[in-house]
Amino acid sequence: MKIVLAYSGGLDTSVILKYLKERYNAEIIAFVADLGQKEDFEKIEEKALKTGASKVYIEDLKKEFVEEVVWRVLKAEAKYENYLLGTSMARPIIAKKQVEIAIKEEADAVAHGATGKGNDQVRFELTYKALAPQLKIISPWKDEDFLNKFKGRNDMIKYAEEHKIPIEITTKKPYSMDPNLVHISYEGGILEDTKKPYDEKMFKMTVSPEEAPNTPEEIEIEFEKGIPVKLNNKNYESNKLLEQLNEIGGRNGIGRIDIVENRLVGIKSRGVYETPGLTILQFSHNLISQLVWDRETTALKEMLSIKYGELVYFGKWFHPVRYGLDKLFDELNKYVSGKVKLKLYKGNIIPLSRESEYSIYDPDISSFEGTELYDHKDAKGFINLYGLPTKIMGVKGLLKT
Repeated sequence: MKIVLAYSGGLDTSVILKYLKERYNAEIIAFVADLGQKEDFEKIEEKALKTGASKVYIEDLKKEFVEEVVWRVLKAEAKYENYLLGTSMARPIIAKKQVEIAIKEEADAVAHGATGKGNDQVRFELTYKALAPQLKIISPWKDEDFLNKFKGRNDMIKYAEEHKIPIEITTKKPYSMDPNLVHISYEGGILEDTKKPYDEKMFKMTVSPEEAPNTPEEIEIEFEKGIPVKLNNKNYESNKLLEQLNEIGGRNGIGRIDIVENRLVGIKSRGVYETPGLTILQFSHNLISQLVWDRETTALKEMLSIKYGELVYFGKWFHPVRYGLDKLFDELNKYVSGKVKLKLYKGNIIPLSRESEYSIYDPDISSFEGTELYDHKDAKGFINLYGLPTKIMGVKGLLKT
């Protein structure tokens, strides 16, 4: 049997690698996705081979991550309960590449280390089912034999020592941390107590607003068809542009949130996130969309952005509804082109200017001064027709409280 394992090099997946090799008498291929998490990938590869992997794939997926997923979510201005989907967006990209490797290696199964309480198990497994339904899915944290063997972290450390798995034995982390190019999420441990504030020292991407510079920083972002293409009048590759905005936003304390969200499995979870670059981009995209989208388009976007965010969060990236929504948002974003200038100051994003050649905002029409394009007298007939149902209900006495 041959299994491709989504591997991070941490205690859990290191133990899982050895466990799967023993339990299934299988060849294990470790797969590591580089999504911008700044790991020592050579060390991770060496560790996987020492633990028993026959082969290790380390795949740089940063550009694909941004262009195939992040920009699509940006064009939809999607989020889930105010969360910008940093972890949710990463999982289908990881699982897709894992499936590709499994097919290339003629593997029998794919495996992951997500627990049975979280959302990631769904995101991984729905991707497997969508792209390679013929593959067996192995999820140790839902395996009775695995759960009987490992009651907790101490059991895993003992197993690692017995099997000479190279691990760094440390005290239990006060919280879990999951970084990628878009964000870092912090959950669990001491953060589970909602009566206590988060520890300021835990953040890696952002300074606190209080510690941000006392002088505002001004930036300009240019969009073409809903996608950012220039930063401060300079062209960047997609992932490099996001990296630059992460640095700029981070030093100005942009993009921190502390929320209690509703997981797919029904559990409430407190999550603390720092997402500096994408926070700036969503804000900027919306500034241009305000100029170019009319009322009907904006109302439709407001509804479908919620649906898009749910599809991403709930693991249904590979789904006909998402494909259809992408076509719609591609159409709507044909005119989301232009420039925005922003002032960043101690956690705040302040608009300075916005412009688009497709803008349907016309100060001549909006002005209270006279204009040939709008006659105030026309409003009388419009209100009479628009208000007719209200007037009839008023005559019938139906609107009295």
